This record gives sequence, C-alpha cells and structure tokens, in this order.
Amino acid sequence: MSEVARYTRRMVLGTGLAMAATVALGGVAFAADTVKLGVSIPAATHGFTGGIVWWANQAKAELEKAHPNLKITVKTAGGAPEQANQLQDLVTVTGINSLVIFPFESAALTQPVMQAKKKGVYVTVVDRGLTDTSAQDAYIAGDNTAFGRIPAEYIAKKYNGKANIVALRGIPTTLDNERWEAFTGVLKQYPDIKILDGKYANWNRDDAFKVTQDFLTRFKDIDVIWAADDDMAFGVLKAIEQAKRTDIKEVFGGAGSKTMVKTIMDGSNPLIHADVSYSPKFIYDAIKMTAEARLKGDKLPATHIIPSALITKENAKEFYFPDSPY
Repeated sequence: MSEVARYTRRMVLGTGLAMAATVALGGVAFAADTVKLGVSIPAATHGFTGGIVWWANQAKAELEKAHPNLKITVKTAGGAPEQANQLQDLVTVTGINSLVIFPFESAALTQPVMQAKKKGVYVTVVDRGLTDTSAQDAYIAGDNTAFGRIPAEYIAKKYNGKANIVALRGIPTTLDNERWEAFTGVLKQYPDIKILDGKYANWNRDDAFKVTQDFLTRFKDIDVIWAADDDMAFGVLKAIEQAKRTDIKEVFGGAGSKTMVKTIMDGSNPLIHADVSYSPKFIYDAIKMTAEARLKGDKLPATHIIPSALITKENAKEFYFPDSPY
C-alpha cells in the first residue's frame, strides 16, 4: 500500500471513529441531523433470502423518499467473512450511526457487531440471533415457536388426532430447534399421530426432493408431510408426483411464499391447503421501525416478535405479494 493510500485510509478511519464517538457521547438514544442507516443482509442465494433483499430495497426506496434526512445503505454478503468486512466498511467508510443486520451466522458475526456497537452505532439484529445479546440494542424476528406449533395444531384438528407424518427440517440451528420442539410438543398430546421420521433438508428444494424419495421408499402409508419451508415443500411435491403416490393427503410447507399462497388462493393443487406465515417482509418492518425510531431519537423495545399466522383459502389474499421474488 502506498503512503498516500495509507494516509487516506487513516483519515477515513479517523473520521468514522470521530463520528462514532460524537454519537456515543449523546447516549444510546439520539436524534441525529441525518440518520445513516446500514443494512447488512445475506445475498439472494435462494427464495427466502431473495425476498429479504427485495424487501430491504423496498424499505430503502420508500423510507428515503419519505424522510429526506435518512440515508440507507444496503449491503449483501455471500458468507460470514464477507459480511464482517462489509460491516467494518459501513462503520469506518460510510459512517453509519444505525445498523439493521440479518447475520449470515450467529457466532461469526457477534464480535464484528459488538465492535460496531462500541463505536456508538445503534444495532437492530434480525432473525438469526447473536451469541452475545449485549452486542445489540434490539432484536426483531418471526415467531419460530408459532411456526412449528401452528401446523401441528392444524394437522391434529383436521385429521382428528390420527395420522402418519414424516417431516423435513431446515438446517441444524437454534431457529430450527425451536420450530421442531414446538411441532413435536403439540403432537405428543395425540398418541395416534405418529411422526415416522424427521430429517434435515436444509431449506433446499433439491435436498427435500431426495429426502422425500427416501421417505416414500421406506414408508408405504403416509398421510401428511410437513416440510418446514415452502422451497422444501415444492421439492416434496415433485417427489410425490414422480413416485405416483396416492396415499398422501396433504403437504404443509411454511413461510408464505407467493407461489404457495397463490396455490392456496386458487386451490390448484389438491395436496396444498394451508401454510404458515414467516415472510421475509420482516426485514422491511425492522428497517422501518429502526429508521423511524432513530429519526425521533427513540429506542426500540429490546425484543419484538412478529407473529406467524395460519394461511388458508379464506385469508390467503392478505399474505399475497405478487411483486416479491418470494
């Protein structure tokens, strides 16, 4: 690195740190002349994160138009190291004073977020919690307990407490554990509902197709398949169609993708009747809540859980966002 480059970097770093120190002196709750809000999210590698990116940019466009003294910078990362580097740039180069972050991984991002908070940045963490909650000012997430509980209650009621079920889980995370424990916790109350097996399919359509092929080979009598994500549910449907199985009565996905919601609205697939909401729109809500609070010099509640709801033909239009990629 040349001397000029070194000098320039020192000046940028010094300016960013001075700005952070000025903000910190005012306390956590401050009213800045301009709120510089950084948004750090995973890249659009699959349907759900595609929705996250789309809703984040919707929030930027709408909120900057409504608030001239608000500047939002959206950064997307393909992995935890890239996200950590982007976070450092947001603080030292962009000079953000507020942050909304959807961590790529919990453990790997905890220390970088902590460093930002120590420099006076107000931090809202979304969905994937950090391993040290003192690194955040606020936490906003969907209701993962309800995500598992709602389909279990729906299945138990619809099938009168008697059914054979196989389940597809997501990725081994605390988030997935919450969903699974809620789902199985409800069904333990029904001795005639049997969970034949539950396997991870990584919230991935192709993996779900393979896991379902295995289930269909091993189990000859299945009533319901719970796929804890709509991307996985479409993989399940493909495997059922290919195997020409007629015993399966229903596939229940999750997260309320626009394709799944439209299927429910139209009644176009006899295996799809309901879903549970867990929309990537929560990143929009998190950005809006954080921006509007900081513009007023306010803080958010320490925790805000966005409810999940059962989606059926009767209410599906309320959850249908045709312009969203998910």
